[in-house]
Amino acid sequence: MNKQEAENHIAAVADRGYTIVENAIAPDLIDALNAELLHLERKHNIVPAKNGFEGHHTVRIYNLLAHGELFQRIPVHENVLPVIEGVLDRECLISSLSSISIDPGEIAQPIHADDQVMPVAKPHVPFVCNSMWALTDFTEENGATRIIPGTHTADNPVYGGDYESIPAEMSKGSVLIWHGSLWHGGGANKSGARRVGIAMNYCAGYIRQQENQQLGLPLDLVKTFEPRLQELCGFGTYRALIGHIDKKTPSQRLLGETRDLKSIWDLAEG
Repeated sequence: MNKQEAENHIAAVADRGYTIVENAIAPDLIDALNAELLHLERKHNIVPAKNGFEGHHTVRIYNLLAHGELFQRIPVHENVLPVIEGVLDRECLISSLSSISIDPGEIAQPIHADDQVMPVAKPHVPFVCNSMWALTDFTEENGATRIIPGTHTADNPVYGGDYESIPAEMSKGSVLIWHGSLWHGGGANKSGARRVGIAMNYCAGYIRQQENQQLGLPLDLVKTFEPRLQELCGFGTYRALIGHIDKKTPSQRLLGETRDLKSIWDLAEG
């Protein structure tokens, strides 16, 4: 993705609360992800959570970075991360990485905003920015994500309320990116086939991550990650201050990085 394309998508998120990056993901990566998710589901006997939010006919696999090298390619993808960094900033974090496979017969998920559990008045600057990778075509019939454009500037929806929404239809390999305050929800699958997506969610560096990357990922595994992915998992600091350990970054204390941390206060002294 070039700079102008990224800026156009960033502007769309600011204006209407979402954007769709068409054909962002190469077919070979999509095929590999589909195969691996099905393998993990069968290997670990993963079944629906059977509640109104996660679904009664929806299979979700959480903490995907712990399940193989293939998933390391997702958070740093060159056609997605630049948009996220433009909405948040470069010191953003992975909030969660999971798959969402909606099977036939699933009903629509309640409309919600991803940041509504945080006690902050709205509207506010974005501190959550999430994305949905389409590993199959997303259509109104098979449960494409339902969105309500412009609601990222509104207060939170009433959970379980009845709201008019539109389907974010997109082709396999495309990615939906949205402001964490946008009202949305998974659609009902009225088709005869599964709808598969990956929820690659990010938050600002000063917000607690939805999935605890520092405790949920083995350190020996994190040591194999590229430096940018380590930062996205929270092994750096935000603004050279938030998240330090005795004035060292987590990567210095836990991963063997040798760079010294200059804190925000050291930098202020010139």
